Amino acid sequence: MPALLLTGPTVEPWTVPELKAFLRVEHDADDAVIASLLAAARSQVEALTRRALLLQSWRLSYDAWPRDGRIRPRIGPLRALTAARVIDAQGAAQAIDVDGFVVDVADGVIAAPVWSLPQPGQSVAGIALDVELGFGATPGDVPELLRHAVRTLAAHWYDNRGLAAIGSSVAMLPGSVAAMLASFRVPAL
Repeated sequence: MPALLLTGPTVEPWTVPELKAFLRVEHDADDAVIASLLAAARSQVEALTRRALLLQSWRLSYDAWPRDGRIRPRIGPLRALTAARVIDAQGAAQAIDVDGFVVDVADGVIAAPVWSLPQPGQSVAGIALDVELGFGATPGDVPELLRHAVRTLAAHWYDNRGLAAIGSSVAMLPGSVAAMLASFRVPAL
């Protein structure tokens, strides 16, 4: 199932001033570096846990409708299904009414009435579903342990950026961050 980010989060789990206070940085010279490390740390935490921390839109592609009618996105947490399309044999997208689907946000499953849905006209990526994912739109919606993992990872990268640049054996993912993420990881099937 390929996934394409359509709209990323509009905020990060921490602001630059909050991360600067955590780092005890009192100057503004590194603000751009700190902002980029913050975004990179969020992305890394999302990749490792397979969870979108903040509200974002994704397009998920499937080759066929599942036989049991239950679509389980590999990224979570699922918030909403915003659009559904099948691609016909000519490559044109045909919209499907999303009101015919049942979105179970608690279980992270989209139930599709496969018996009544049109079949895709191409065998690869013939179904496109646009979904909203994330714990919420604000940093306060993100579980505190994941927020702390982002902050800790960004701080680690900030403190060790010179060492990583010269190829030292500094771990790119500290054990403390790995431990924080362990309970949030979604296993790959």
